[in-house]
Amino acid sequence: MVIHHPDGPLILRLREGDVDALGELYEKYKASVYRTALAITRDRGAAEDVLQESFLRLFTHAHRIRTDVPLHPWLYRVAVNLSYTWVKKQQRQQERALDGVLEGLVASLHFLPEQWVEQRETQEAIQQAVAQLPLGHRVVVVLFYLEELSLKEIAEILGIPEGTVKSRLHYARRFLKEALEGRLPVGGVVYEFT
Repeated sequence: MVIHHPDGPLILRLREGDVDALGELYEKYKASVYRTALAITRDRGAAEDVLQESFLRLFTHAHRIRTDVPLHPWLYRVAVNLSYTWVKKQQRQQERALDGVLEGLVASLHFLPEQWVEQRETQEAIQQAVAQLPLGHRVVVVLFYLEELSLKEIAEILGIPEGTVKSRLHYARRFLKEALEGRLPVGGVVYEFT
């Protein structure tokens, strides 16, 4: 078998029950899987559970994973599906802010000390607006802005057409722009959504 992707040898070792290979893959992808789960569930405990379950599934389904393509889309798909399941079981979708999403949504500005209060207000406004998005739109925003995935990658992960991803991103941006208009200082991130 010809292996074209760098994760391929680790997958082959994993198929043979090599736990060290799982450890190497865990170290490589844990931050992204955790961040994605946290951004969707907004619960650290749930994100940790999703992280652990994602890698447990990687171990148990290693025989089905292709060695000639990148592993991260498969892991994202598992993490997103597990996160969806968790969120659907919860009735508290609006309780906690999305950690990490701000990094992708707020422009990387350097604030002077007197601007910290203004920055915090901006962050809170964005957190509240993102939290109000429907789950399908919120996931697309998280994967696009936080994980910086392409539309094609997001479509693969979610198992939906690329056009649906574009549509959800479009409506999410429009909603965020409307929700944030007048709430952000002049020169704030509202222009990031146009």
